[in-house]
Amino acid sequence: MEGLASLNTATRVAIGVGPSLLRDKHFAKSSPPPSIAMINHNSPRLPSIRAQQSETSDGASTVTAVSESPENTLKAKEWEVGMLQDEVAASQGIRIRRRPPSGPPQHYVGPFEFRLQNEGNTPRNILEEIIWHKDIEVSQLKERRPLVTLKKALDSAPPARDFIGALRAAHARTGLPGLIAEVKKASPSRGVLREDFDPVEIARAYEKGGAACLSVLTDQKYFQGGFENLEAIRYAGVQCPLLCKEFVIEAWQIYYARTKGADAILLIAAVLPDLDIRYMVKICKMLGLAALVEVHDEREMDRVLGIEGVELIGINNRNLETFEVDISNTKKLLEGERGELIRQKGILVVGESGLFTPDDIAYVQEAGVRAVLVGESIVKQSDPTKGIAGLFGRDISV
Repeated sequence: MEGLASLNTATRVAIGVGPSLLRDKHFAKSSPPPSIAMINHNSPRLPSIRAQQSETSDGASTVTAVSESPENTLKAKEWEVGMLQDEVAASQGIRIRRRPPSGPPQHYVGPFEFRLQNEGNTPRNILEEIIWHKDIEVSQLKERRPLVTLKKALDSAPPARDFIGALRAAHARTGLPGLIAEVKKASPSRGVLREDFDPVEIARAYEKGGAACLSVLTDQKYFQGGFENLEAIRYAGVQCPLLCKEFVIEAWQIYYARTKGADAILLIAAVLPDLDIRYMVKICKMLGLAALVEVHDEREMDRVLGIEGVELIGINNRNLETFEVDISNTKKLLEGERGELIRQKGILVVGESGLFTPDDIAYVQEAGVRAVLVGESIVKQSDPTKGIAGLFGRDISV
């Protein structure tokens, strides 16, 4: 949609949405966001003003001048950085956008500020919706707990435990994949999995049943989890190392998880560009955390295998865009040269999603996994301890 904007001052402005916009030969080359072009080159000294766009019934747009604030200028700069991040991510095949492409509620172009709303502000799938919400959530949390305070809190955090070592030891003991049992109340695709949800009691039952490690959902809005669950399990005397199952988009979240007692954290290749993964893996090593880097397809696997320092890769058989599950995805990603490279690097592979029976476990183990992450098929059982025995076809408890 294109429209002319009117302003009750001597300054004339033209606004457009989309790549084929009105372009002024004096301005177009220097216009920051490519989605807006404006004509404003006749005034030698413009005051510090901004303009707010609204649409009239005839399709035209109106721009109202208001005063500029440093806070909104900062938001505009953050939006520009975010757009650059999304461009880099897209070049690596990442389809999940970090935030709505139309920018923050208000952003600047030259001396004017605009509010844009269009179809681009609708998430394309559930994972993108979660990430957009997480971006806002993390921004709010960072204001309350700046990174400097988290670094101080690390001194009183419980010591990190060997997550990968626990999985290798379980595999050596049982001859079966080491189990990461997931403490999860709900999911966007399945709804509430367990009404009588007591995270500590479930964690204890998993440990009793032979789980090597635990995964704890910390997302509240979509999975009804929380960091309080992670903290409660850690301080309840459960010995299994804990994976913080979170949608990580910033390094701040890694520090936060460590202060809450996490021993490992999830990094999703469908969301994070290579540079972010490389940087976050280094931070995890510095903090003593394991980084479970999750992939879904061949391109993501190739990207992750090219990153130095990755020791733990999870293959998710669930398409996080459609939520469809196919456990043959694990075999496909571990065949041929990829599987050989994984063995050469000594990477431990975790099978994730769609694992409900001993045959499922045997299938992914034969494909090359040495650990599995399982939630739904055991958390729904009235006795999770027996659920683990049923999943593996025998008792794997110590």
